[in-house]
Amino acid sequence: MMSTEVLVRAGGLDVNEVPDGYIIYQMASDRVHYLNNTAAIVFELCDGDRGAEDIISRVKKMFEDASSVDLEACIQNLLNEGLVQRSK
Repeated sequence: MMSTEVLVRAGGLDVNEVPDGYIIYQMASDRVHYLNNTAAIVFELCDGDRGAEDIISRVKKMFEDASSVDLEACIQNLLNEGLVQRSK
């Protein structure tokens, strides 16, 4: 299981809601990211109040077929891409 460190959305992001998720422009790296609905929910839950385990638990309650492994990978991808970060 992932760390219980609190996760927060990174700064410098232009977040735009689209019908099937989010399109996020990352100004610092001049990159565009597409998040599907599930990833967008995970991203929203990275609000500085929750750790990865809490986020995974909440999303699994919303989507019965969501797997912990997939959600952990989603959080790791958001961290790797610099869209979310561990709270300091």
